[in-house]
Order: sequence, then C-alpha cells, then structure tokens
Amino acid sequence: MGRNPEVDAWFESLDHPLKDVMRAVRTEFLRDDRVEEAIKWKSPTFMAGGNIASIDPKAKAHVSLMFHQGAKMGKNPSFEGGGGTVRYMRFADAGDVRRKRGDLRAALTAWFAIKGG
Repeated sequence: MGRNPEVDAWFESLDHPLKDVMRAVRTEFLRDDRVEEAIKWKSPTFMAGGNIASIDPKAKAHVSLMFHQGAKMGKNPSFEGGGGTVRYMRFADAGDVRRKRGDLRAALTAWFAIKGG
C-alpha cells in the first residue's frame, strides 16, 4: 500500500528527539505491502484489516508502539503489558529497532494469522 503523504507531512512537522527511531519503526511496517498507514488519534497508525499498531509521540525517552489487539497476537518476547487488550513494544534507538526486527515481523505474522491473510 505504501507511504501515505499525510504521514509524511506529520513526520515533517514533528519535533521529537527520537524522530529517526519512529521513522525506522515505520519503515519496518511498510516493508509489508499489505500494510497501510494513516494519522489516527494524532499519531501514525498502521493498518491491515483493522488497526494493528500506533506510535505514541508523547513518549520522549523511547519510542512506544501500541499494538491495539496485542493480547490476541500471542506471546512475543518484545511485548510489554499484561492487560486484556493492548501490548507495547518500546525502542530506545535505531539499534534497538534492528535488534527487535524479528519480533516486529513476528507480531505482523501473528496479526495476519488472526485476520486470515
């Protein structure tokens, strides 16, 4: 589905110390051509048959990625949180994104398994 100009503009206007880390997370999602993106809830949100995850721009010490239905996506070594619905992945820097790339891909695989595609 590719990049969304609305998300490009959001990143251009963003003043955040971890903007490059957020962009690295975005790149990982957009490697899968089934994923689309939009700005929802004032943050980049990745979708495919529903909302997969959103970047929380309020966090400043790390990039926080909220998986909207993470509890349904099974166990993942990088998931944090134990509530009934959401799970989070946190990234300290670009190296952390690279280290957790496999876990991020596994989360997408789990999402598409739930969605049947």
